[in-house]
Amino acid sequence: MSASGAVMVRSAVGGDAGHPGRDRQGIGSVFAQIALGLICAGYTTGASLGWGSPELALFMGDFGLSVAALTAAVSCFLYARAHHGSDRPAWLLFAFSSFMAAAGNAVWGWYEVVLRTQVPDSSIADVFFLLFAPPAVVGLLVLAKKPVTRAGWVCLALDAWLIAGSLLTLSWSLALARTAQFDGESVAQAALSLAYPLLDIVLVSMVLALHFRRSQANRSATNTAIAALALTVLCDALFTSPLLRENYASGQLLDAGWFAGSLLLAYAPWGVRRLPDSTATARGPWLHSRPVAGSLAALTPYLAAAVCTLGILYNVVEGRRIDRVVVLTGCAVVLALVVRQGIMLLDNIALTHELAHKENHFRSLVQGSSDVIMIAAPTGILRYVSPAAAGVYGRDAEELIGSELASLIHPEDLGAVVHEVRRFLAASPAEEPTTRIECRFRSGHGGTSRSGGTSRPEAGGEAESGGDWLNVESTVNRHQGGLIFNSRDVTERVRLQAQLQHNAEHDPLTDLPNRALFTRRVRQALGGRRASDPGTAVLFIDLDGFKGVNDRLGHQAGDELLVQAARRLQESVRAGDTAARLGGDEFAALILGDGGRDQAARECQVQEIADRLRLTLSQPYRVDGGNEVRVAASIGVAFAEPGIEAGDLLRNADLAMYRAKAAGKDRVELYKPQMQAEVVRRTELAARLRTALHDGEFALLHQPVVDLATGRISAVSAQARWRSTQGILFTPAEYLRVTDDGERTAELGRWLLEEAVEQAAERAGIGHRAPVSIRLSARRLLDRSLPLGSVESLLTRHGLASGSLIIELADSDPRTSLDELEQRLVTLRRLGVRIALDGFGSGHVAIDALRRLPVDILKLDRGLVEGVVESARLRKITRGVLRIAGELGMQTVAEGVDVPEQVLALRAMGCSHAQGMAFSGPLDEYRLRRALVRDEYPLPGTVPVRVGNRPPFRSNTETPVPPT
Repeated sequence: MSASGAVMVRSAVGGDAGHPGRDRQGIGSVFAQIALGLICAGYTTGASLGWGSPELALFMGDFGLSVAALTAAVSCFLYARAHHGSDRPAWLLFAFSSFMAAAGNAVWGWYEVVLRTQVPDSSIADVFFLLFAPPAVVGLLVLAKKPVTRAGWVCLALDAWLIAGSLLTLSWSLALARTAQFDGESVAQAALSLAYPLLDIVLVSMVLALHFRRSQANRSATNTAIAALALTVLCDALFTSPLLRENYASGQLLDAGWFAGSLLLAYAPWGVRRLPDSTATARGPWLHSRPVAGSLAALTPYLAAAVCTLGILYNVVEGRRIDRVVVLTGCAVVLALVVRQGIMLLDNIALTHELAHKENHFRSLVQGSSDVIMIAAPTGILRYVSPAAAGVYGRDAEELIGSELASLIHPEDLGAVVHEVRRFLAASPAEEPTTRIECRFRSGHGGTSRSGGTSRPEAGGEAESGGDWLNVESTVNRHQGGLIFNSRDVTERVRLQAQLQHNAEHDPLTDLPNRALFTRRVRQALGGRRASDPGTAVLFIDLDGFKGVNDRLGHQAGDELLVQAARRLQESVRAGDTAARLGGDEFAALILGDGGRDQAARECQVQEIADRLRLTLSQPYRVDGGNEVRVAASIGVAFAEPGIEAGDLLRNADLAMYRAKAAGKDRVELYKPQMQAEVVRRTELAARLRTALHDGEFALLHQPVVDLATGRISAVSAQARWRSTQGILFTPAEYLRVTDDGERTAELGRWLLEEAVEQAAERAGIGHRAPVSIRLSARRLLDRSLPLGSVESLLTRHGLASGSLIIELADSDPRTSLDELEQRLVTLRRLGVRIALDGFGSGHVAIDALRRLPVDILKLDRGLVEGVVESARLRKITRGVLRIAGELGMQTVAEGVDVPEQVLALRAMGCSHAQGMAFSGPLDEYRLRRALVRDEYPLPGTVPVRVGNRPPFRSNTETPVPPT
């Protein structure tokens, strides 16, 4: 079979396997038919054998027929009550007709069986029998397809008369002429004798005329009813013949025909399997029977005329005198035939004009449509192509007609098209009348689309010799064993979809894959044949210093830098690897494994790639018209492990990158499992910290500030400690490092301030008036969570004297506005709050802060104090700082004084106060009050300087708490 023929292959349909209810109905119908056949066969056998006795023959010939007809009447009546369709009146009429036959046979049996007398020539049974035919005729009219025009009704009447006239002519010639001779009979008896055959002729003519006009609804039931009436009429016709009527007796074989006709009519509405209209029209055999049925319907008038002619010829051949009835009937038949032919001729002329008009209308629609309409034969050959093909495909319709459809479809799409066509042809037309197919179609535009643009591969436009490929969407319908394709060019839509898909998966600035596409490619790399390759690695890259470029030169310069960095990253990775921008100044790279098993060598290789990439990204950038800027790159590397998920691998690389930034930036870090453990620990610690304040886990300790001239306590420094539920005591540097929750930090600052003021007020109430110092950051002081009036209201509420609160300003953030900070500190000093500048000597803004801010106390940074004994350079720096503070009239406090040698050195330089382990560690409230009662610490005298040694004495009041 050729490729074009393969497209049109029709798969076998698997019957009604998907309809078990329909199958059960079919099985029940078969059983009913078998039972009906057995009953009729039993009656026929009994009638042919004479029933064994004359009495039983009379009973079965009369009351047996009555019971059968009554069964038909009840069956049709019950069906009409249960179903309210358009054919309900017909079944009611059939029920009445059968009831009349049952009544007539019952009366006949009354005479023959009960009264044991001969049935009179004229009796009430004749009335019932004569009333059998009219309702049956009307019922057939109800079941027939109604004509829609007056000409149709006239033709229906003429067809009925043609059949009736021909049958009348034949019957009159054969038997009715003798019946019409009175021979001593009364007129009533003669009329009664003629009424039976005439009504039968009318019924037969209606059956034949309506057989080809029956409605499509419930065709099987209608056919069965027509067959039942036809069998009944046939038996009536045989009964009317003089020879058979003279020898007829009840219970003979002729009664079997009437009996079978009644039972067949009773079975018609129920037992025949009824299929939906859509299913019935889908049956193949019926499609082939329609032309035959139409031909027989068209030949009916001519057959009737032929029968009429045979009747006349019979009289001529027998040498009989042609009866006037035959002549008049024949003339009437011929006249009806002529009239009917005239009506049909006019009707055909009108239909021809209407058909031509509709054909022109639809042809103009097809030829004027922008869609291409193609008709393919069952062999796959195109039989028709609309003129729109020239504009859509760039090829004339005449060029396409006769070519194979498969030769025009892209080879990569042909298999899918064949599969869809086979599936469509195997489906039921009622359930799936159409299908939709999208494929690439050969065009003759020569590498350009209809819009004038060059074709792109992703849109199906890869150029080949003989034209390019267009994306075509086709609606497919069945057509005389073949297919109709209604096709349109959707290349621009496909290109737009591809562009939208590209935009959804790529960064709009750098055109690198975004996070979603990068994650999907990592997932693909970890699956399939690369699932067991441990050499696959992910690099997370963050540009250090990029924010400074944005702040200094603007966002446009920052965007230029990102574009250049993306280009460098793209050029640095291999063709099969993936470089992506995850957002902001964060990039990533997927380095696929090479299949090697030497993990150490692979790690070394990837680390070399990362170092080379770090150096490449750290090269100078020229942005914003020639400005040269530099940024560094912190890179985290994570290798794939067996069974690892894409999200876990990305998280590991991210952790390694943040470790690189924390370790000094501009470096490469490989992921290690302890990084995740540390993150989990910090996360758990941060989660517990959120509830620590409410659970009362924070405690306030105080470290004395000692006057180096007298040894007395001049102030106490409040310090918060967190004692967790596990009993671990954390310093502020430890627990604030694990949380970035600004709200939680603000809440802790408010608690520290209020708790320190409250305890200082309680101590002042018992005579200990040492001021309390609280360390707050400049950012916290400027935070709206600490309004200006809150400190004053706090001092007033607790009754703390003016000058008893010292705020240590601990911040070196260059982004802090010194103007706002100066205004805030001036306001606090008006409340009597003293200001200390904490950590002097470590921040790059300390001199500027000292110049502009209203500071009362200068606290030396721990870094200066720790080396003041060992380093001559630090001693000079410290001496200069103390001299500056003295000239400005500030008190000086050295923080972190832990050994006596530092006390001696600082006092010699002019430092006035100190705090540290040389005097006391942080104390709880009880031990602090004991120290305040004593109010003096021993100062070291002249002792040898021992570098790095602990003092020979240790305060017995210090607590075993780590220093701050």
